[in-house]
Amino acid sequence: MKLLVWHWGRRGGGPLFALRLAAALGDVPGHSVRLSLAGGAEILAGAAAAAACSWREPTYENALGYALQRLSGPLVRGRVRKRLIEDRPDIAICAMPALLDARMTIALRRLGIPYAMVVHDAAAHPGEAFNFRIMGQWRQLRDARVLFPLTGHVADGLRRQGCGAAGQRVVKLWHPPVGLGEMAPVMAHGGVPRLLCFGRLLPYKGLGLLAGALERLGPERPFQLRVCGEGPASPSLARLRAMPEVSVEQRWVSEGELPALLAWADAVVLPYQEASQSGVAALAIAAGRYVLATNVGGLPEQLAGVPGARLCAPTAEAVAQGLMQLTVDLSAGGAAAARPLEDAAAGWPALARAMLAALKPI
Repeated sequence: MKLLVWHWGRRGGGPLFALRLAAALGDVPGHSVRLSLAGGAEILAGAAAAAACSWREPTYENALGYALQRLSGPLVRGRVRKRLIEDRPDIAICAMPALLDARMTIALRRLGIPYAMVVHDAAAHPGEAFNFRIMGQWRQLRDARVLFPLTGHVADGLRRQGCGAAGQRVVKLWHPPVGLGEMAPVMAHGGVPRLLCFGRLLPYKGLGLLAGALERLGPERPFQLRVCGEGPASPSLARLRAMPEVSVEQRWVSEGELPALLAWADAVVLPYQEASQSGVAALAIAAGRYVLATNVGGLPEQLAGVPGARLCAPTAEAVAQGLMQLTVDLSAGGAAAARPLEDAAAGWPALARAMLAALKPI
């Protein structure tokens, strides 16, 4: 079977997810895979992605560029159609929705090539600009032959909104751990535990819960905390920035910085108020880091049975208790709880086989 995997976002977890998915599908005997990424994707600075990506789609770098791309839609769709005629995949798979997917899905429909979509979110989170209806994503979701949500939480959200009807299938998969290479075990630095809160610093990420938890613990906390990611200024970030032993880096973290960032940490803290699943958790699991997460959305499902993962209620008091227990566990020799990277890597071949089994009837 000839497969096309595409994701046309430039930054974030989408390009890496697409790269790992394409590699896993291509390793299954009897299948060939082409990978298409946005021409400006950060990940293409690395040798592995540059070698794997055979179709670099011009997209945009700012709002003006996006508007120009939309205006040139008919011309661009002709180019995409020509490329699809040359490659002629049996089926295409969108690894994560992005703003310009319509140029691909329209061309696929006109050529009679079925497509599937991996669905990471069923709705926008509070504070996100991402909106399915504004982006026109609902048409693309409805026309997909198969939808692959990564948690039951997202699958339920899709079905509540009418997906899975008229012959469309909704097949729940999962988000495999995402390894970035070997790292020293937790606490190898010999100092106090290092905790990392990393990702987009948006309201639903629970920065207020985290600040409230630290205030309950007082200034003499037995750990360091690093808050790192891109997001707007907020009262919660200001509270965190003013605290001792807390560093706040309010900036975009590039693809190349991720290994060093995770290697610094002994544990990752996800104090979310809601979540579909977490790409940050997938990175932490593969790196053998502890994870403290609130039991919201798809996080309990994603972290079930994961060594070193702890869940707590989405309250400041529960997060504070979780932080202290995490510190105790790490100080007592937490490296024993880390999942070996080899075990984490096995998730991608299993995901590829499950996806192909769901696509066979098409």
